[in-house]
Amino acid sequence: MSPADFDKRQIINDNTVKNITRVEELGYELTVDEVMTHTVKTFDVNIKMSEVLEISRQEHISGAPVTKDGALVGVLSMEDLIRCLYVNDLDAPASKYMTSELITVRATDPVVEALKIFVSTRVGRLPVLNKNGELEGILTKGDITQGLLDALQQDYASEELRKYRASHLFEDIESDRSSLILRYNIKQGDFTNGGAASSNIKKALLRLGAAPQLARRCGIAVYEAEMNLIIHTTNGGVIRVEIEPHMISIRVVDDGPGIEDIALALKPGFSTASEKVRELGFGAGMGLVNISRCVDEMVIKPSLENGTLLKMRIYLDQSRIGAIEPD
Repeated sequence: MSPADFDKRQIINDNTVKNITRVEELGYELTVDEVMTHTVKTFDVNIKMSEVLEISRQEHISGAPVTKDGALVGVLSMEDLIRCLYVNDLDAPASKYMTSELITVRATDPVVEALKIFVSTRVGRLPVLNKNGELEGILTKGDITQGLLDALQQDYASEELRKYRASHLFEDIESDRSSLILRYNIKQGDFTNGGAASSNIKKALLRLGAAPQLARRCGIAVYEAEMNLIIHTTNGGVIRVEIEPHMISIRVVDDGPGIEDIALALKPGFSTASEKVRELGFGAGMGLVNISRCVDEMVIKPSLENGTLLKMRIYLDQSRIGAIEPD
């Protein structure tokens, strides 16, 4: 890819950011010193190319930095060695064939900066300098690939550990009733963060070892309740999720105008959303309908003065299904 092609790549903005992979994200998170080769073989500027050839053969290296009195002055690559062999000039010093126009990176640079250099140039390795401009290591494309693979493996191991710890949350706890309570404050009109609470709850359930289908059911129910708070309330409301070994209880409280006719509100397509909200793509009148399809029990307690209380339950053990107790 040429520098021009590099510049023409898709610009990252709010619409495309959701398509960024974890590998791309790691390019910004990892620094060069985390993936580079720290032990660097160097050649003295006066070493003969015949010695370079022999050392490269013995140590299986395809290039190395060239130094003079310990300071970096150039880089020798396999291509430089081939040029030397082509004219049978093995008695020449390294200084004659090395590349002295150096392209370097700093140890503290994010890996993505090194990737940009590799994409826009033909270099195969980059000398890595510390804050004092001294040679710290060497970076190749292979180093970056291995570093990304190691980071992805650590991601996987960390996520598995989090899941294990979460799924064993209630073990060895002696009590008559053990539960995990999650609480989220939802602001009216906050469409930007709409869905964040339901996403976090779904993630928590999966880490606790819940089946994907159960997590999806809970996620959809909470999402619809969350959007109702954003769309229909005066100041928003609170979502409280209590997770127990046998049941998930969801309680949603708001200070909105209440629900005047529950039977009508439960009909598919009925909505009191404003035209402005509808123009944003919300308020289709399927919120309570979708909730009722996802939960085992649902109770709505409306009050035109004090807002609405919505209570839901999803049972992990279907034999426990029963009426929701009144407050």
